[in-house]
Amino acid sequence: MQAHERSNRLPPWFKVRLTTSDQFTQVNSLIKANRLHTVCRSAACPNQTECWNAGTATFMILGNVCTRGCRFCNVPKGRPEGLDTEEPARVVEAVKALKLKYAVITSVTRDDLEDGGAGIFAETVRAIRAKSLDCQVEVLIPDFQGAEASLLTVLDSHPDVLNHNIETVPSLYTKARPHADYLRSLEVLARSAKYGAITKTGLMLGLGESMDEVRKVMGDLRSVGCSILTLGQYLQPSRKHLSVEKYYWPDEFTMLRDEAIAMGFQRVAAGPRVRSSYHAERYGKNHDRMKKAL
Repeated sequence: MQAHERSNRLPPWFKVRLTTSDQFTQVNSLIKANRLHTVCRSAACPNQTECWNAGTATFMILGNVCTRGCRFCNVPKGRPEGLDTEEPARVVEAVKALKLKYAVITSVTRDDLEDGGAGIFAETVRAIRAKSLDCQVEVLIPDFQGAEASLLTVLDSHPDVLNHNIETVPSLYTKARPHADYLRSLEVLARSAKYGAITKTGLMLGLGESMDEVRKVMGDLRSVGCSILTLGQYLQPSRKHLSVEKYYWPDEFTMLRDEAIAMGFQRVAAGPRVRSSYHAERYGKNHDRMKKAL
């Protein structure tokens, strides 16, 4: 089945009923009380209501201003404020209050910091561990400009999953991620896998890539030991961002998911509304069993 061509109207499978619950209110209140940011809100994620109603959120540390200008991303760009060293403790309080069994910690890109913010990532993971919380931790990190020392700082805190998004195919990097580098992102995943971490990445579809390019990227990811993959539909946050070139049908995502599993990925989430941390707890559990399978 062919993908929908570029259109200002969303396909029918994106229509969701937006209702809020007590859990939604609790998550919203905790985030405000602890002066935290979430990628759910900052990146205008379409799944925010669903996830918050379920009592989950992806915490975005290191502020709410990114030093890069990726043309698909809704997070504000500019000059960030200084480093908030008390942020890890506030994240822990929110994790405790929500009684999370699985927490995802991501960040804006902080090229202004010497370590890219790696130290705060590590402190956040260790702070959760120090409270003896029965909570697995996934980190979704930037590329740290390829600095191995920064990556090792995060890896040495022993997150349960090391996530770094490849985002799109190499031919679209100049258009979508002008300050990033495809091979550098692959190297982040390769180094993490060699360290012994369970690695994860995400790919957006709909920016103008071909199916052959998507398959080539999936092959590249397997070649560097990546074991968890998310595939989702790109949505244009505003008129200032890149346009959607195609809307993929749900069965096309199913086809790609099956192909990815056949390539050797241990866990694959694929669908129009899938995002990197969407139902992350479902795809990040049973790590010991996964390690044995790799």
